[in-house]
Amino acid sequence: MAMNVGEADDEIMSEINTTPLVDVMLVLLIIFLITIPVVTTSIKVDLPKESNLVRETKPENVIISVDVKGKIFLYDTPIKNSDDLFNRMKKFAVAKPQPEVQIRGDGKSDFESVGRVLYAVQRAGITKVGFITEPQP
Repeated sequence: MAMNVGEADDEIMSEINTTPLVDVMLVLLIIFLITIPVVTTSIKVDLPKESNLVRETKPENVIISVDVKGKIFLYDTPIKNSDDLFNRMKKFAVAKPQPEVQIRGDGKSDFESVGRVLYAVQRAGITKVGFITEPQP
């Protein structure tokens, strides 16, 4: 309650002073902002590190390339479509040991073209599939 000094009216002030409430809320907000990051990162975890292993190209590996336009090449031979690739991959799938298929997709090619190649290789039953990328400088 507040009193008015110097006035003859003895009216009671009915307004609530919200300044202390705002001060308390700001202090609580600052406390929460400081303590939450400490609580969330308190558990020590060894996260996996990025590693780029140099892959050796063996003569028995099958290399499939996809150019910018989406054309498919088996080694250097152009392939008509993914069904033709599937029929050729069935021959490699029965070999013992099964060769690894390495897909070289152009960075600017459509992902659908590379996806069709991957799907044809998987349908043929080849389990070892890898993507060839350029190492970072």
